[in-house]
Amino acid sequence: MQLYNTLSAKERAVLIEQAGIDRLTISFYKYAHLKNPQLVRNHLFLAWNDLDVLGRIYVAKEGINAQLSVPAPRFEAFKTHLDSISFLENVRLNIAIEQDNMSFLKLKVKVRHKIVADGLDDGSFDVTDKGVHVGAEKFNELIEDPDTVLVDMRNHYESEIGHFKNAVCPDVDTFRDSLDLIEEQLRDHKESKKLVMYCTGGIRCEKASAYYKHKGFKQVYQLEGGIIEYTRQVRAEGLENKFLGKNFVFDERRAECISDDVIAVCHQCGSPCDTHVNCANSGCHLLFIQCESCASKMNHCCSEECMDIVALPEEEQKALRKGKTVSNKIFKKGRSPKLKYKA
Repeated sequence: MQLYNTLSAKERAVLIEQAGIDRLTISFYKYAHLKNPQLVRNHLFLAWNDLDVLGRIYVAKEGINAQLSVPAPRFEAFKTHLDSISFLENVRLNIAIEQDNMSFLKLKVKVRHKIVADGLDDGSFDVTDKGVHVGAEKFNELIEDPDTVLVDMRNHYESEIGHFKNAVCPDVDTFRDSLDLIEEQLRDHKESKKLVMYCTGGIRCEKASAYYKHKGFKQVYQLEGGIIEYTRQVRAEGLENKFLGKNFVFDERRAECISDDVIAVCHQCGSPCDTHVNCANSGCHLLFIQCESCASKMNHCCSEECMDIVALPEEEQKALRKGKTVSNKIFKKGRSPKLKYKA
């Protein structure tokens, strides 16, 4: 019984290219009480591997968080399988705004302590006592209310390339960091202000809304389905789009374009740019914003030091990387003194 990947990302990319079949990038989450996450994990891997599903899925005792890619012709079979699982029946699926057949190149289903690392003691409050979910139209109304405080629950590198007009965007590295910071800033307005939150797909706001209600906030709202669902509704219903720039996503696409506004700058030269890349030095992998001109000039690296390393033979590069762990820089380490124009 195969419960793990047998192909590398490069091998999978070749197969996807040869197949010539469109794929759909999808995300969803569901908070639920799971007694045996490992059993759920194995079941999902076996079923989805047969359907050629690829992606990054976390399963925990508190539920599931999934970002994945499904062959378009097998979407109905995938949905049927989801609906056959009691806690996932009719779960809301966020369909990516911009599709890319290479958004995921492996199927990774992992058991984690939490589906989102939040550092919270869930036993201290009722995680099901969540705030009011609102759609795009109501959300647009709320954020125009002078008694509303709109908060971006994402990290600094996400909000840097795109956020809603007039949103409070905490300069934080983690979701947990933002929770106490926001509570402190709004301590005197727990009863008088409407706290309206948003994130990429809704999963962070779901937990945050319950946490803030526990902390005494009386009027707590969250954008249903996050930025992804908001964009779908705005385009389908002809509503005003109040989001500026790009929506950062955690797959090979890195971002989806929501509006034509470029609100960020290249971290190396300061020119308008909102394209995230990873440093070409595999021993660095720093996530940062780089324009085409700097990419050419710096050989796709974040610094001259990394350029020197990339110029070395591969065996020498491997020797320098030996024993070092850098994978956590891929998505969240956009801070470095080497980046002159990092906001």
